[in-house]
Amino acid sequence: MGSFHEYMNEYRRQLEKGVIKVAYKGLMEYIMDLRTHFKNKYPDYFISSIYYGYMDMTYFSFIPDPLKHRRLKIAVVFLHETFRFEAWLAGYNKQVQSKYWKLFKESGWDKYHIVSTTEGVDSIMEHVLVDDPDFSDLDTLTKQIEKATLKFIKDVESFLSRH
Repeated sequence: MGSFHEYMNEYRRQLEKGVIKVAYKGLMEYIMDLRTHFKNKYPDYFISSIYYGYMDMTYFSFIPDPLKHRRLKIAVVFLHETFRFEAWLAGYNKQVQSKYWKLFKESGWDKYHIVSTTEGVDSIMEHVLVDDPDFSDLDTLTKQIEKATLKFIKDVESFLSRH
């Protein structure tokens, strides 16, 4: 493990090459466009601003009314390290998150990955939307993310309506 100084020197070298800056800018523009797509197509849903993160995750929240009333939200997340898009079910705060995590966990519902603990975690449940996304066809990628996100929401809402 190197020192902070060594990491910063490597960071500078990588930025000087230029590829990381262009790729990161393109990714952020795509996520802004994805958010705009959701906002325009689903005007009745609350869409948060984008959290850009620390090159670990970038996301925005997409909140349909049935989840909003329960103080739950869906995060459309790009995980930089695993290079994939996921949908996360999360609570507005830790208390709400704990309550619904317990409900899902104790029900035995296993349609999606329920996190093992809520301690230090921002989600209740996680679902891979697109693994290893193809950024050469952004329209198709957007449709894949949208379709998988809506199915995730529908399944969560269906579960919650029965419990």
